Amino acid sequence: MLDGPVPVPGFEEFRGEDVERSIPARFESQVVRYPERTAVEMDQEIWSYRRLNEAANRIARAVLERRYPKEEPVALLFAPGICAVASILGVLKAGRAWIPLLPADPPERLRTLLAQAGSSIVLTDARHRDTAKTVASKTAEVLEIERVSESGAADNLDLPIAPNTTANVIFTSGSTGQPKGVVYTHATVLNNIMVNTNRLYLTHKDRFSQVATYATLAGVSSTFRPLLNGASLLPFDTASRGVAGLGTWMIREGITVCQLVPTLFRVMIQSLSDGDIFPAMRIVHLGGEPVYRQDVLDFRKHFPKSCVLLHNLGSTEAPTFRQFFVAHDTPVEEDRLPVGYPVPGREVLLIDENGAPVGFEQAGEIVVRSRHLAQGYWRQPELTQAAFRSDPSGDGMRRFNTGDLGLMRPDGCLVHLGRKDAQVKVHGYRVELQEIEANLRSIGGIDQAAVLAYAGPDAQLVAYVVPSPAERPSEEMIRQRLEERLPRHMMPGRVIIVPKLPLTASGKVDWKALSTVFPETAAGSAAPAEETERALCEIWSEVLERRVGTTDDFLQLGGDSVSGAKILIRVERKFGVAVPMAILFDRPTVAAMARWLGSVTNQ
Repeated sequence: MLDGPVPVPGFEEFRGEDVERSIPARFESQVVRYPERTAVEMDQEIWSYRRLNEAANRIARAVLERRYPKEEPVALLFAPGICAVASILGVLKAGRAWIPLLPADPPERLRTLLAQAGSSIVLTDARHRDTAKTVASKTAEVLEIERVSESGAADNLDLPIAPNTTANVIFTSGSTGQPKGVVYTHATVLNNIMVNTNRLYLTHKDRFSQVATYATLAGVSSTFRPLLNGASLLPFDTASRGVAGLGTWMIREGITVCQLVPTLFRVMIQSLSDGDIFPAMRIVHLGGEPVYRQDVLDFRKHFPKSCVLLHNLGSTEAPTFRQFFVAHDTPVEEDRLPVGYPVPGREVLLIDENGAPVGFEQAGEIVVRSRHLAQGYWRQPELTQAAFRSDPSGDGMRRFNTGDLGLMRPDGCLVHLGRKDAQVKVHGYRVELQEIEANLRSIGGIDQAAVLAYAGPDAQLVAYVVPSPAERPSEEMIRQRLEERLPRHMMPGRVIIVPKLPLTASGKVDWKALSTVFPETAAGSAAPAEETERALCEIWSEVLERRVGTTDDFLQLGGDSVSGAKILIRVERKFGVAVPMAILFDRPTVAAMARWLGSVTNQ
């Protein structure tokens, strides 16, 4: 059993007493130690710890000037980047909590999150001003951070912030059809960073990539791992830059620690040449989805022997509670990696349907026992009480039933067996299929709806809908309505209209029978007329797993940033031309892409 990476020079233990402070206090201690070190860097713009701290202090004062009730969280609407990082720190320095709003999400969903949070202020930048005003409407004030005076006071505020103060609220998919907010305190975030720092030997010399959005626990961890250790944070916005260039960017920037969902890791690997190596990388962290033996083989092919692969299991309510480390010489015989061994301060119990413990090599629900769980669900006390329970020991420990199934081996290694309910992970996001179904049923002309996730290295959501007798909505109309309500990662890759849903003898949906209703899609709207279109149709069809015509719309075919990156990688290999991700989303048909390729190659 490998217990982690090799200790590196410059490592300093993250002490337990630092968890009993606040996030700003820990960050400011790094500013004192490393004022001129690079704190955050993106697109050739570099901010030192001193500059980032001063900007955050100005933002904090601007927030406090609004005098909104302290219990109201501040909404942040940003793409990944320096502005987002400065705003997160500024809100925390003001003693307030923050909630993330993603610009790519539909306005209707953003308004729902803003209403659930009860926020009266939205921080944004000039780039997203119009979206923020649309979402805020008359319910919240919009504050552009560019308008925060550069001449304002930039010294530390030194506000007293207790460790149990709410730091942020992360909204996840909910089984009731509405998202639910998971509440984190300063102490919970700091404990998570302490565990990561000490287990991974993080130092001020590390350079961290940030690929996950700040609307996920992975994104929050990616932000604070470097900034609370004096290291450098380098955000990479896959929404605008795509995934195809991620690997070469990491190599060029000398990234030493990266955290990715396995799906993105695989796309990145596909973009590499056989000889591409990440010489500076020492930790590759893959979590949020299953990791397979082929992932380990790809890791060993492109990363140095000193680098370690980390696979983990955690949830938004219970941060990482199992870790499995793989070195180049670690035996990997099974196709799917286990999730590993204990993490300090987090105990795993396995129970049966009656709540009784199960033995080794027996499947049971995973229960996490810890003092460092999330506080609960935002403004949902009954749901919090049902999900988070006091431990019988009475020593301050609590328990959280994850809804995941697991099996414990005699050596203490945990094997993850999947979910026991309708919740799945798609590209690292937690998705309740019932929320998608509820949104489908709310569309006029739909009587019934069921959603399945087809398992595999790249999960695909498929929606089955039964139209009402009086009205038969088209797949295009259904997708259009869903796009107004759901974020991209919750959009079904396919919408299949069926006359009825198969039922079991007890009248429930027969999921096994439904999974066989996966008909071949008819040919696309237009056949390719020349060789470039023919080659592109073939590439699109292979990636999207359906026949594609030259005028079929990429997004309506179920395309997303991951499948888009796969298409662009294959196009570059075929034609020798690097196609920007924006071309695919701005010209979302084979015919348009063929015309663009023709214009580039004929120059």
